Amino acid sequence: MPETEPHAIGAPWEYWLHIPNDLRAVTISRRTLRLILTMHGLIRLVDIAELLATELVSNAVRHTKGPAALRVTWRDGVLRVGAWDADPEPPEPPCPLDQLTDLDLEGGRGLALVRSCADLWGWQPLTRNGDHGKYVWCDLVAA
Repeated sequence: MPETEPHAIGAPWEYWLHIPNDLRAVTISRRTLRLILTMHGLIRLVDIAELLATELVSNAVRHTKGPAALRVTWRDGVLRVGAWDADPEPPEPPCPLDQLTDLDLEGGRGLALVRSCADLWGWQPLTRNGDHGKYVWCDLVAA
């Protein structure tokens, strides 16, 4: 298995994993992401990318009723991890981690973690083939 980044530096690539609205899909997404990054020689980004993907996919599955998807892209030294879901409503704005009052709560930390750990993050509404939804993404720069 590659342990450096020679393949990652080359041509851009993109993967989509379409998932059902099922919490088990979060684990499948995380493991799939680990495999993708390992095979592309981006091992040093695996742990943080897994954390961010887990938060994004978990939000997509927990807070919507339809299908979802994990999207992973590499272009110009930037790894973008994102989750699409069928709900067009914007995500709740994240607060800084130091402003979370109860860190023992099960929810409410996801986008705060994304905001704190990613180099850049955002969301955009999507319309495709008459379907509406949104795409929430974050970037990790491979420095």
